[in-house]
Amino acid sequence: MKLTSAQMAEFVAAGVLGFEGLVPDALNRRFIDEAEQVLTPKPASITEAYRLLLPSEVLPKVSPGVSFGAAFRDGHILKEIFSLPKVAGLIDSLVGPDARFDHHFLHLTLGQGIGDPRTVRAQHNHQDSTIDPRQAFDIQLFYFPQAVTFEMGGTRYIPGSHLRVVSEAAIARYQNLLGQRQIVCPAGSIYCFHMGVWHGAGANRSADHRLLYKIRLAPNGPQVRLWNDEDLSLESDASRPIFWSDNLRQDPVAERLMRLEPWYEADTGRLELINRIKLWRYLTGSPQADIDYWMTRIENEQA
Repeated sequence: MKLTSAQMAEFVAAGVLGFEGLVPDALNRRFIDEAEQVLTPKPASITEAYRLLLPSEVLPKVSPGVSFGAAFRDGHILKEIFSLPKVAGLIDSLVGPDARFDHHFLHLTLGQGIGDPRTVRAQHNHQDSTIDPRQAFDIQLFYFPQAVTFEMGGTRYIPGSHLRVVSEAAIARYQNLLGQRQIVCPAGSIYCFHMGVWHGAGANRSADHRLLYKIRLAPNGPQVRLWNDEDLSLESDASRPIFWSDNLRQDPVAERLMRLEPWYEADTGRLELINRIKLWRYLTGSPQADIDYWMTRIENEQA
């Protein structure tokens, strides 16, 4: 079950797609049970918790660069989760059917009452791919096997930040950006991030441990029209009048691609629109695709 053109436009514009309750409760419960078995009796610190988790089969050892289809053995809980039709369709739509495994990790944030309460803090804003200037992109899937409440401090992210190249941790100084979001979701939710999205973990102020499984996948070929593009039109709004609304503005894909985020600056924020169109050209395989004349006006050089 692949993504639609509207969903792809959302990903290009925001850098994030969220699918709540995508994984069935039985698989969520099994994932949590397997992790809890390793963490019983309860560890006294996060260091002790990872000393137990890392050698276990909860997070199997997989070499980077292997085919994602061969990353997990048959019968492993992660194999079953990523074989779900909607999850597999999401992956295929963004990085193709022969994606490559990069790395994975099980992020554990201990609840209150475990360890030193002075260590309870939020993670700084950061970007995971400073050294990666490609237009091609990896994806990072965030799987939440349990319901995440606001108090549990789910992942915080900045929509529309993924195409702005920054030094990874230099953005740590930025706090509470206008339009930022914090993930609060039911069990079994999967959020798909472009590798460049600014994000950070929230502080867990609840009594419950918070589990987050994250995996990064890379394409193994061109990422051109991998989704269900039956609803795609590259002509309908390419030359529509700009700077006002009229009845010619009808294409929801173009509307989403051109929607500014609240934190964008008045002028330089327009550079993000150009970056989006460049990415859209790459994904559609259409080097002349444009919306609202943004790219055409800067390519109009006479011989």
